[in-house]
Amino acid sequence: MGHHFRIFTPVDVFNDLYLKIKWQHVILAGIVTIISAFLSHSPMVPMVVAIAAISLITLLDKNDPDNREWTLSTWDFTKQILPLLAIGVLIAGFLLGSTHDQTRLAGVIPNHWIADLVGGNSLFSNFFASIVGAFMYFATLTEVPILQGLISAGMGKGPALALLLAGPSLSPPNMLVIRGVMGTKKTLIYVSLVVVMATITGLLFGSI
Repeated sequence: MGHHFRIFTPVDVFNDLYLKIKWQHVILAGIVTIISAFLSHSPMVPMVVAIAAISLITLLDKNDPDNREWTLSTWDFTKQILPLLAIGVLIAGFLLGSTHDQTRLAGVIPNHWIADLVGGNSLFSNFFASIVGAFMYFATLTEVPILQGLISAGMGKGPALALLLAGPSLSPPNMLVIRGVMGTKKTLIYVSLVVVMATITGLLFGSI
């Protein structure tokens, strides 16, 4: 009796170890996504098509129930995130203003306040942005619209990165939890290191 050997390609190995879905379906989804990219001028269209295609493939997959569960869990997570993102966009637009079709809409906070505090790429502006990021408590995804509003209002790119680095790493609840586990001294060292490294990184990035 002869032995039958199967040659595994990288796609087969990836599918068997992770997704366990038919590679033909993945290629078909890729082709549809590429076609949509050529037919549309907006990058959002192929992105939506790709997400819809992979979601449809995993939802209808009968080989591995984990794929369907993964997609449903992702949808539940998306429903939790989108309201927070929408609230962040509204708050950022109201306080900082926004830009639509090269038309600048002013916000409640004057632009010169933003430019004076976090404009340019000085040591003070990066340090101030790091401190604000460390003590500002907001959802991670809301940082994007908030930073967009700050940059359009006069914030420098270096301070923007400093705030973006310090924000996810620190927050008042985060500091309280760390203090309860590691003590006051180590918490102060940790907070200081995050603020200093975010400041230095912002300075370097802003100087490029």
